Amino acid sequence: MEHFDVAVVGLGVLGSAAAYQAALRGKKVVAFEQFELGHVHGASHDTSRIVRTANAAPQYVSLAKSAYKDWADLEEATDQKLLTITGGVMFFPKGASPPRVDFTTSLDAKNMPYEVLDSKEVNKRWPQFNIPDTVETVYTADTGIAHATKTVLAMQNLARTNGAILKEYTRVDRVMPKKSGSGVVIETSKGQFHAAKVILATDAWTNKLLAPLGIHIPLTVMQEQVTYFKPTDESVWEPGRFPVWIWAGDPCFYGFPSFGEPTIKVARDTSNNFMTPEQRTYVHSPQLLEQLCSFMGDFMPDKDRQPLRTITCQYSITPDRQFVISPLGNNQDIIVGLGAAHAFKFAPAFGRALAELAMDGKSTEDLSKFGIPNNATPTIKL
Repeated sequence: MEHFDVAVVGLGVLGSAAAYQAALRGKKVVAFEQFELGHVHGASHDTSRIVRTANAAPQYVSLAKSAYKDWADLEEATDQKLLTITGGVMFFPKGASPPRVDFTTSLDAKNMPYEVLDSKEVNKRWPQFNIPDTVETVYTADTGIAHATKTVLAMQNLARTNGAILKEYTRVDRVMPKKSGSGVVIETSKGQFHAAKVILATDAWTNKLLAPLGIHIPLTVMQEQVTYFKPTDESVWEPGRFPVWIWAGDPCFYGFPSFGEPTIKVARDTSNNFMTPEQRTYVHSPQLLEQLCSFMGDFMPDKDRQPLRTITCQYSITPDRQFVISPLGNNQDIIVGLGAAHAFKFAPAFGRALAELAMDGKSTEDLSKFGIPNNATPTIKL
């Protein structure tokens, strides 16, 4: 039976990045996707994702800085523009958690530039907003947009160019350590494969593969949605005139300037529409859309703006939304990558870190906070 250096399960953005990075370094790679490549059943499809260094935790700022270098390498390797830098604003209403100071402290710790703006300055620079006086605002010039679908496709093409074998419509049913020696056996709907290391980038399906290994990671899974609106005057929402934005309140909302079409994209983050992948309806919630429209009415006034379409996706949230980039404690040949529904901006570096763990047992990135959660529970005794 053919033996691989690295196997990757799941070919969303994180798995695709890991497969590419391992193949780029000369490893023999096989990767499995239970659906078609570029499918809409997870969290890596559609047009756009926010990229930014601004974060309340310094370790994420460091990883984001590394990711920008990896994004540049990816663009050079593909000869494609995958990032559009627009600048970005984060709005902190009174009582925001985490507060504005956590973000600016983290940026200061990593020597990243930013501006703190009052509401008058925000409304002057971007009159599309209507920001109350009680809101604090942080502007970061490096914030922008990643083209989501194009990025995933680019990583998959580069993985194949560097020799990786990508198998779509191939469901992985079981991942088990070999009975003797090191390495892993991967049982799929199309046969059995052997690899020295396996990377699980399987999002909401992760615990199905971990259960036979005696591990359960607490994951909260929900169906989320984003809405594209037709504004009255598209020109004032173009990237040169309008930034990416995040309203860091409770609930949290975020949005984009027009990107590739005369629309603006807006959404609520973590809307608590709980489900499992098997229960997902792909039908958006009219109540969430009504809430979104109500928020925008005051925040970005435009009385003739109309919703055009709403797209659903899937969130898989870890405790405290911490990343998992770690081998299993009871089996170092099995490596888990979970992005907690905010990893796309980090994806090139995230995938590289997973590949480094598989190849070298360690990463050039600081992964000390991204281990298997302490409240992961054993399900069986090995």
